Amino acid sequence: MRPAIKVGLSTASVYPMRTEAAFEFAARLGYDGVELMVWGESVSQDINAVKKLSQRYRVPVLSVHAPCLLISQRVWGANPIPKLERSVRAAEQLGAQTVVVHPPFRWQRRYAEGFTEQVAELEAASEVLVAVENMFPFRADRFFRQASERMRRRGGGPGPAISAFAPSYDPLDGKHAHYTLDLSHTATAGTDALEMARRMGSGLVHLHLCDGSGLPADEHLAPGRGTQPVVEVCEMLAGSDFAGHVVLEVSTSGARSAYERESMLVESLQFARAHLLR
Repeated sequence: MRPAIKVGLSTASVYPMRTEAAFEFAARLGYDGVELMVWGESVSQDINAVKKLSQRYRVPVLSVHAPCLLISQRVWGANPIPKLERSVRAAEQLGAQTVVVHPPFRWQRRYAEGFTEQVAELEAASEVLVAVENMFPFRADRFFRQASERMRRRGGGPGPAISAFAPSYDPLDGKHAHYTLDLSHTATAGTDALEMARRMGSGLVHLHLCDGSGLPADEHLAPGRGTQPVVEVCEMLAGSDFAGHVVLEVSTSGARSAYERESMLVESLQFARAHLLR
């Protein structure tokens, strides 16, 4: 019998609460571990502090999300090349199996040119898997303000949906060994999640279990609250040799009370357990 798939909680799922809150929720609600989102909060950047939280709450760190969001461009320095290596070292120190990383932004030219090779070299020298995540197109008028201003002055409308990532927001264009599938990102991109999972094949080693309605915004709804084939993806993994982790990366920032936030996290965990049975 294949071992049960471990279900983790992203520390981003408790935002605007802090990293420690995610460990506390994970321990109390019965999650198998956490995914550490490295971003602006100081504790998330301090691996020794995170290790102490893991020990205090007896909750392992299953994965580390590298600081590659737009809002974390300056976390651990401005150069993304050493930041990715530092993320792998952090995962090693924490005993995490996976580092989640986004494809490079197009303006990170040196990083983008050597990204595939760097990922391969890091994996060759470590037991940590570097799983490149699927993303989605951005609207030019939202993320490229200078171009939008020029367009506005010329009397143009909103900017087109374009890929800010190199070579694209589809990580399979980069021909990597390992991937993270995010079901909110597939919704935003209008990507067929099941087809993407099949294309990733055995390279799919990490799932961000969440949902989306197809709006041009990254919603990270609780699974089952959107339009994505979340049940089908979970059942596909449960029926396969998948040996990775499933991490709930859901947005609870709109919760109107502590009870509502906890209810969303309980609902998400119950959903995962129900559909990942082996």
